[in-house]
Amino acid sequence: MKRYEYISFDEKDVPERKTKVWECINNKSNVVLGVVKWHPQWRQYCYFPVIEAVYSAGCLKDIADFIKEVMDNRQLDKALREGR
Repeated sequence: MKRYEYISFDEKDVPERKTKVWECINNKSNVVLGVVKWHPQWRQYCYFPVIEAVYSAGCLKDIADFIKEVMDNRQLDKALREGR
């Protein structure tokens, strides 16, 4: 689980999906705020809110940082598989 000050990301096991899915969870209330999953039309991971919530700039930065880390890892895995 990746943990930030106010939110955490918990990887979910979704057998029917080829790509990973993470729940974004409020650290104080343990409420699931949204999910990060692959968006095929945009060819990248994106954040999908599941409830109406208010996000501070800091929380949005944490979500963006998490997605960047996931995308960087995806690119690294792809390069390793292709032998680069």
